[in-house]
Amino acid sequence: MNQNAIVDLIDKHEHIETAARALKSIAHPLRLKILCVLGDQEVCVQDIVDAVGASQSNISQHLAILRDKDVLQTRKDANRVYYRVGDKRTLQLIVLMREVFCGIPPEEESR
Repeated sequence: MNQNAIVDLIDKHEHIETAARALKSIAHPLRLKILCVLGDQEVCVQDIVDAVGASQSNISQHLAILRDKDVLQTRKDANRVYYRVGDKRTLQLIVLMREVFCGIPPEEESR
C-alpha cells in the first residue's frame, strides 16, 4: 500500500468518526424533532420550543448535546440565541431525514 492510500484511509476514518458522532448525537426522538424544525434555517430557542412542544429547559439540554457534538452552531443576538446546523454534510443528512421522516420535500427547504 502506498503512502497516498494510507493517508486516504486515515482521512476517511476521520470522516467516518465525524459521521458516527453526528449520527449518535441526533439519534434521539426530541433531537430529531429539533433538527426537523431547524432544517437549513437559523432558528431561535423560543421558536424551537414553540414548534417542538417540550419545555424550554428540556429543549436547551438537547440543544447543548447537539452543540457539544458539533452538529449545531449558535449565534447570540441581544437576549436571543439562534441555532443552525453547522456542517454542510450533516445538513445534507438533515435535509434527507426531513424528506423521509418529516414529510418535507427538499424544494421546501429554500423557502
